[in-house]
Amino acid sequence: MNMSRTIRAPLGDEHFQVIVIGGGINGVAIARECARAGRRTLLVEQQDFASGTTSRSTRIIHGGLRYLEHGELGLVRESLRERKRLLQQYPHLVNPLQFLLALDHKSSRSALSIRTGLWLYRRMGGKSLAVSPGADKHKLERVLDSGRHWSVFNFEDAQCEFPERLVAEWLVEAIEAGAVVRNYMQVLAVDVRHGRAQGVLLRDQLSKKEVSVHGTWIINATGPWADRLCQRSRIDTKGPMVGGVRGSHIVLPRFSGAPDAAVYTEAIDGRPIFVIPWNEQVLVGTTEAADSGDPAKTQPSPEEIEYLLNSLLNLFPRIKISYGDIRYAFAGVRPLPFSPKKKASAVSRKHYLHDHASDGAAQMISVIGGKLTTAAQLARECVAKIGARAKTSFTAGGSASVAASGLVSEDSLDPLLDRWVLDIAQAGSISEESARGIVEWHGKRSLAVARMALSSSDLRAPLCPHTVHIVAEAVDGLANECAVTLADVLLRRVPVGLGPCWSPTCSREAAARVRAVMGWNDGQAAAELEAFETEREAFLRKPRRVEAALLTAAD
Repeated sequence: MNMSRTIRAPLGDEHFQVIVIGGGINGVAIARECARAGRRTLLVEQQDFASGTTSRSTRIIHGGLRYLEHGELGLVRESLRERKRLLQQYPHLVNPLQFLLALDHKSSRSALSIRTGLWLYRRMGGKSLAVSPGADKHKLERVLDSGRHWSVFNFEDAQCEFPERLVAEWLVEAIEAGAVVRNYMQVLAVDVRHGRAQGVLLRDQLSKKEVSVHGTWIINATGPWADRLCQRSRIDTKGPMVGGVRGSHIVLPRFSGAPDAAVYTEAIDGRPIFVIPWNEQVLVGTTEAADSGDPAKTQPSPEEIEYLLNSLLNLFPRIKISYGDIRYAFAGVRPLPFSPKKKASAVSRKHYLHDHASDGAAQMISVIGGKLTTAAQLARECVAKIGARAKTSFTAGGSASVAASGLVSEDSLDPLLDRWVLDIAQAGSISEESARGIVEWHGKRSLAVARMALSSSDLRAPLCPHTVHIVAEAVDGLANECAVTLADVLLRRVPVGLGPCWSPTCSREAAARVRAVMGWNDGQAAAELEAFETEREAFLRKPRRVEAALLTAAD
């Protein structure tokens, strides 16, 4: 069975009403909203969608309890409102999560101020998310450092384990609304003439061809690359717009006694950090370090890795975890507003839209800041800024939701989800486990994936022996979700490459099984596998100290 990739139509000398530069969660959300508002929209991304800051986040959808400390009530209210919408509209990807706030007697935050803040947070958040705190709280208390007095508080927030999948869904919705999207399309410069941005000069990273495209509005949603784009385009912003702050994380195996709830606590220097159950592993983060380098090359420093591990061990001194147990570390650069006189923790997480009219580039806007939780709200503001009218439904379920497809309802999620899983298993002649994996990652498009799987045993095969996710999901990513490479598939469309089982053997198995249905020749298959391994290693770094220890042991 030979299933070649979709051929991308050349862009030629076209005119778009909106050109969105940057395919992270903000850029994709903006393109989707502009297309829904009836604007002819082009979205371009220099690498793959969601391959930058979005995939390097802490993967939580939260109102920002810490923002209350800085008096940002408006941001908290907005974030909690957006959290509710995401839970309602994408219940297969965004899930309620119990958080436990653990503070010892040395904390500068008093119990009274914490209780007051949590009371306000719950009041602003509205209806309970229906997660039970009891067992996890007791479990946490048993593994905390018993030599210190702890105060443990519970509250509710949410998690999006795979924001890459949320971006993929929004990408499909943008295309359905009429947007033209291109990954691996670099913007060499914004064309500014007579004081107005009039288009972009593009280089297709796949064909190496260059083309000029005209645009009425240019939206710079490149995140930490925003200033670099302006510099390349000779747009003088009178100083930096973005103050890059690196956030690093470490990923560890689940340790004995680890609670199922997320833990929000203080690191060894008093900064807040999270210890979160994620993808059958434990995610610890994040740091805040100034980073003015190339965002594509940012990596956790050895000091940051030590800091996160020591903070974890300070919280759980009896767990048997050491440096050698760190599976990998990763880092991303937050595009926070340039604020050189403030500590990173004090810089507002509120996004804003910079109008370049005063910089001699009217009709161009740069997006500064933003986070997973508020991407859709940012997009609505952007549509309003360019004079369009958003047409998105904000009712529970919305046109994009799983609930709207009849898969789930807010009041009886589990029974209807279970029934849908059985329907998908039957439609694709696959196991219930694989059907559940498809439903959890593909939502309303699950039936289309299942029907594709029905056509061939090769498509029903698992991507590797350790996963329930199947080859049909990978092919769907290549055919319908703009994936171009094996890495796009295994790291972002069907992100099994982030799992605890993954090894070089898994990579070879997955490449061989995808090759069988895509019809790749020997050379192409080898190149795809090598490129995937290279990209995965660059993203998910094994800490150097561990590598040195392994080399010493081998000698």
